[in-house]
Amino acid sequence: MSDGIIPEDVRNFILQYIDSITQLEALLLLRANPGERWDTVNAAKRLYTAERDIDAVLSRLCADELLSCSEGIYRYDPRSEEKRLVIDRLAAAYGKQLIPVTNMIHAKERRIREFADAFRFRKDR
Repeated sequence: MSDGIIPEDVRNFILQYIDSITQLEALLLLRANPGERWDTVNAAKRLYTAERDIDAVLSRLCADELLSCSEGIYRYDPRSEEKRLVIDRLAAAYGKQLIPVTNMIHAKERRIREFADAFRFRKDR
């Protein structure tokens, strides 16, 4: 993957905030429907994923101040204009460069797992 395909600010945003394709898809789903209020059940149905998984994803996006949440209801609501603009650029990049964006996220997931595995206790040690 060429580093020039994905803009630097979008790459940095992915590295900081996006840990899975499900998380990216949830963010972009709520972004595409900015006035709508989403609960875990409806978001899970729309994204074809388990409710428990989507609950964790939406909670994380909330903690990162990309969504607002209250009593199990989520809305697209980045806390800064800078975040809003980079999310717009992320959506455009994902629409045009699907494979490089997903490869970047999958590579990040692999690195996180490898790092965590380095701290696992093994019987053979």
